[in-house]
Amino acid sequence: MLAYARRFLPGFVLLGFLSVGCLKSAVAIPAFARKYGLPCSACHETWPKLNVFGQTFKDNGYQLMNDRDSPIWQNPSYWPITLRITPNWHRESTNRVPIDEAGGAEQRITAHGFDLSGLDILTGGTLYNNISFLLVPSSDNTGAFHFESAWARFDNLLKSPWLNVKMGKFELDNVISEKRIETISNNGGFYQLYHFVPVGDNNAFGAIGDNQLGVEVGGHSLNDRTRYSVSVLSSNDGNVGLPSNSYSTFVTASQAFDTGKLGVDRVGAYVFAGKAPTFNLNSGGVPVSGGARGNKSFHREGVFGLFYVKKLDFSLFYQHGWDNEFFGTSTPADGTPLPPGAQAPTWNGGFIETHYTVNPQMIFIQRSEWVRMSRQPLASNPSDLGDIDAYTFGYRWYPFMFSRAGFAFHNEYSIVRQKRAALSGLNLTNSSLMFGFDFDF
Repeated sequence: MLAYARRFLPGFVLLGFLSVGCLKSAVAIPAFARKYGLPCSACHETWPKLNVFGQTFKDNGYQLMNDRDSPIWQNPSYWPITLRITPNWHRESTNRVPIDEAGGAEQRITAHGFDLSGLDILTGGTLYNNISFLLVPSSDNTGAFHFESAWARFDNLLKSPWLNVKMGKFELDNVISEKRIETISNNGGFYQLYHFVPVGDNNAFGAIGDNQLGVEVGGHSLNDRTRYSVSVLSSNDGNVGLPSNSYSTFVTASQAFDTGKLGVDRVGAYVFAGKAPTFNLNSGGVPVSGGARGNKSFHREGVFGLFYVKKLDFSLFYQHGWDNEFFGTSTPADGTPLPPGAQAPTWNGGFIETHYTVNPQMIFIQRSEWVRMSRQPLASNPSDLGDIDAYTFGYRWYPFMFSRAGFAFHNEYSIVRQKRAALSGLNLTNSSLMFGFDFDF
């Protein structure tokens, strides 16, 4: 057990000390408000969280289905570009970090100071009627760029909202979107279940929170109450250059219900399943492009719901996960025998995220997340190895939010405890405290 904890400890420590530079990209583009002459609150409960109208606008391919959708009719002064960055102060703490200078002992390490997040450059909209796009070059806080999103979509094929086809790099069709998450600290800026990997497991391909490369077919009813999507994806976690020859599939569907004064509630389900490589061929010690081999299976499935009670809303999410035992024990399927006691790891988890929207300028956020292992990769592992308890608290105050720019004063605290994940076999705890100015233009 300690060998596997040791193998993955650097990853847990890294989570504790990465800066907010790995802030998740959130698609909130004031240019859409400028284009249609609407306030930002027409689409957002609070930026970047969408309301029902905003979700419908997104599902329609960033169109209101009128003559202003096509770029031909746009004012030449319209410039559909948004820049987003977050100057901040943050404090990161990890309770058990192995220190060479202390003879291998574990120490609490705490760091704090002023910092920058990464930079997002967002542009999106319509190329022509019923042809939409999104392009997001994004950098970390050192200025190293990559493409967070890059896709184009044919909308309303056969003159029906039930048939839309997207290709490129895109967020999976998660109604509870991590890219629009309103918590942005190092430990609270993502959903644990969207990226969970058991201790000792090396399956980096089952993260439903990461943008993926593939093609998506999706559609919805005219009022957007019923939605579905089916995506076929390269099993490479969104990496370019054909690093593997395997595929996975993400399928989701949901149904919304108008509850009158309480708002529009939605429930749905999803499945993410496929095969991915367990090792790569090398030449001179360097991985060969396209040389990924030893494909093994994985799957994630679950249900979710969005519920409104006046100014309160609740996002609920459940996941059951399963990885092949070769992933679970980080064993390459190249003829290498599995270790004694190897088995396919399984787990269950969920979260509840609560928002209290005082008004469009003030929102309070709280999220509680839990992950529980039901079967370990090795039968000899403690049954609770890798279990997670995570809690996040925060608020965002918006002095203004209009069609030219948005600004939020963001305060947040998050803490993540993982059972027996430290090198010593004790619990590993990471916490983040941050204050920042989150703005886009």
